Amino acid sequence: MRRSTGTPIALRLSALFTLVALGVFVLIGSALYRQVDRSLDLLPAAELDARFSVLESTLNRYGTPEHWAKINNKLNLLAEEDRRIRFWVVSGNPAYEYGQPDGQVRHFAEGPPGMRDLHLADSPYPYKVLLSELPALGERPPLRFLIGIDTETFWQAQHSLLLAIVGLAVLGVLLASLLSYWVARIGLRPLLALSAEAQALAPPRLHGRLQTQDLAPELAQFADAFNAALDRVSQAYSRLEAFNADVAHELRSPLTNLIGQTQVALTRGRSAEHYFEVLQSNLEELERLRSIINDMLFLASADQGTKATALTQASLAEEVATTLDYLDYILEDAQVSVTVSGDAQAPIEKAQLRRALINLLNNAVQHTAPHQVIEVRIETGPDQVSIAVSNPGPAITEAHLPLLFERFYRVDAARSNSGGGNHGLGLAIVKAIALMHGGDVFVRSSAGTNTFGICLPSAQGRGFAP
Repeated sequence: MRRSTGTPIALRLSALFTLVALGVFVLIGSALYRQVDRSLDLLPAAELDARFSVLESTLNRYGTPEHWAKINNKLNLLAEEDRRIRFWVVSGNPAYEYGQPDGQVRHFAEGPPGMRDLHLADSPYPYKVLLSELPALGERPPLRFLIGIDTETFWQAQHSLLLAIVGLAVLGVLLASLLSYWVARIGLRPLLALSAEAQALAPPRLHGRLQTQDLAPELAQFADAFNAALDRVSQAYSRLEAFNADVAHELRSPLTNLIGQTQVALTRGRSAEHYFEVLQSNLEELERLRSIINDMLFLASADQGTKATALTQASLAEEVATTLDYLDYILEDAQVSVTVSGDAQAPIEKAQLRRALINLLNNAVQHTAPHQVIEVRIETGPDQVSIAVSNPGPAITEAHLPLLFERFYRVDAARSNSGGGNHGLGLAIVKAIALMHGGDVFVRSSAGTNTFGICLPSAQGRGFAP
């Protein structure tokens, strides 16, 4: 058995679930990181505002050098308590400065008041700095007060958060992949069971069907479709077996006759006249064999999709009349007559249509009692034309009607007269010719009349330009 080299469904589903999980983790992680990043960014500013609000009243209350010395001591204590915090005071009077501001700090202090980042050479991380402008008070000149906080801890917290989110996302994706593969394997167990059931079905054991009970709707729909396909295959297989048996039977009869007559003729010396009769009888059997083989080859060609291409716009009534002339001696021997009504124009391949008409009329003649009438009706529809051949006879059971155009199919009880060279392929050839023209066949049985016919596309229906 040839095994598929494609990717298993379980792995495909697992990969899809993994991609979905990855997308979800990325979206949630990104949203969480941005939210926490904004929150962490607000913490330094909040802490600087809180510290400045504590110092602001003191800075704006005293303006003498004595009090300023106390303020310096307080700033020293605050800086020692929290090494992250740094203070600078920039003034035109060096006596009122603090923190030994260098050129970079002085340049920063010239900017507008507010919260900004200050990058110092001795720190790899920027300082978040709150710049305030204090007006002159007493002996104190106007001041620029800067309070800054080192953001290293906040950057490290952001980095740790990013690593945690990425690690959790990777772990979550791996877990989702494993769990999705496990879930997919469990979900596909019914499909594997159906596959095992299907593998057990093989000719000639085609009577079994897939069980559809307790299946999911999707699998039940698949099982129903598979069972319907099995029904069609089983019917086709049965018909093929019957066809092979019929072919063997049809070929065996003339071959048996040929062999038997030849063996009898060779048992002892015969006259020339006797040998002539044997050869003539053998010729008839050979003609019958040739007819069967030609019909089977024609049907095989039709099965391969051969279409009628040499189409000619013609009168169907004229084609029926030509066919009746050809069958005149058969009708005379059978002592039946034929009436024709209606006419229509249609694009046809004349030789093929005449062959179909011969088979339809032969079929009617074989099942019509002497001194009765066969009716041929030609009717025109919107996009097609039809030729119906009706003969009086016993009714055909409804169950047999769809099968009458199958190869070698006979209803012995209703249509027992199957001799005279008829080998069960005539109506099958009619159907093949109809399909080659893009048409179809039909059969009806009612009120003591059996009707077999053929439908063909009209010139309008086919878009044929004569």
